[in-house]
Amino acid sequence: MKVLVVEDEPQVVEFLVKGLREQGYTVESAMDGTEGEKLALSSHFDIILLDVILPNVNGYELCSRIRQQQIQTPIIMLTALGATYDKISGFDAGADDYLVKPFEFIELLARIKALLKRTSIATLPQNILKVADLELNLNTKTARRGNRTIDLTAKEFLLLEFLMRNKGIVVSRAEIAEQVWEVKFDTGTNIVDVYINILRKKIDNDFSRKLIRTKIGMGYLITES
Repeated sequence: MKVLVVEDEPQVVEFLVKGLREQGYTVESAMDGTEGEKLALSSHFDIILLDVILPNVNGYELCSRIRQQQIQTPIIMLTALGATYDKISGFDAGADDYLVKPFEFIELLARIKALLKRTSIATLPQNILKVADLELNLNTKTARRGNRTIDLTAKEFLLLEFLMRNKGIVVSRAEIAEQVWEVKFDTGTNIVDVYINILRKKIDNDFSRKLIRTKIGMGYLITES
């Protein structure tokens, strides 16, 4: 993780750079707003620590300029200005968090980790399978049809995922057994049929449009038409 520190007090810069590097972060620093802007716009950083009172360009203006360039890197403002008005000014400029000096380094680390976690979640691709008004979110392991959340067990989820990944394609009982249960299909068991019926009750029963179909002697498919 790469951190940019924009701070004009040498002792604070040394304290932050040393502490962050000991935690495994790569750190670059700037002593004024102009240099900070140049670094922020020319390199990728995972987080920016930004003082408010800076030479040339103050922290509020610098934060605003960064946001105007559509850079969404999380920004924590570090400042001795702790009044509510000052905090609001920071947030209005586009800051994500505001930490008043003096602060404990452990608190700064907690704020950094929280912002990085939030950012990673926000940028996680929306890995969603869709068939008509049915949605399966592979990140959150949830299913919805229309405005209704559908509760599924782990196996029901895997079965529905397999059908949806093969939308419009007839899959045999043997294929389902091998992919979902990871076993060779036993013609003496009706486990696949049982689970298909369970899914039908949860997915189709309360809706006029039926999505799960049977191809007699061939298998099952899920389709919009």
